[in-house]
Amino acid sequence: MENVLLAGKKNRSVGSTLMNQDSSRSHSIFSIIIESSVEDKDGNKHIKAGKLNLVDLAGSERQSKTGATGDRLKEATKINMSLSALGNVISALVDDKSQHVPYRDSKLTRLLQDSLGGNTKTVMVANLGPADYNYDETLSTLRYANRAKNIKNKPVVLLDPQQNMVEELRKEIQSLRVENKALRDAL
Repeated sequence: MENVLLAGKKNRSVGSTLMNQDSSRSHSIFSIIIESSVEDKDGNKHIKAGKLNLVDLAGSERQSKTGATGDRLKEATKINMSLSALGNVISALVDDKSQHVPYRDSKLTRLLQDSLGGNTKTVMVANLGPADYNYDETLSTLRYANRAKNIKNKPVVLLDPQQNMVEELRKEIQSLRVENKALRDAL
């Protein structure tokens, strides 16, 4: 797993700006899918699967502070657009009145759809700059994290669809056996 993480890190885009010499020029998502096989008391095997998304978002950028020009400015624009789309999704999920969640507005929100409003638990870690000239960015990040904190998901254990069907059929067979026995006893 570490080799895959390191390979992904090598593909990560970084560049120099006035605020950060090694500024992240892209978002990064590392997804881990974990499956486990559990045997119940009757000897039936059930497969449980979970997905862990480790997400590192590139920070929003103000051109006046970063001094971005050319390619760096284009990257900053794309970063800000995807973060804005993510903010819109978070707002729609938190707002009870919203009937539409715009997951398809960016690749980022589409990839994070399960983590945002799906069958998951989500934790957000916000990185803040302590310097006074970062005050506005720090406040904006805290507001962003606070909105994300208000997303209410209700995770449930999902079984493999085939196993789910097999389990339902087993219950139905058991129910029919009980009904059959009751009818025989009545005769």
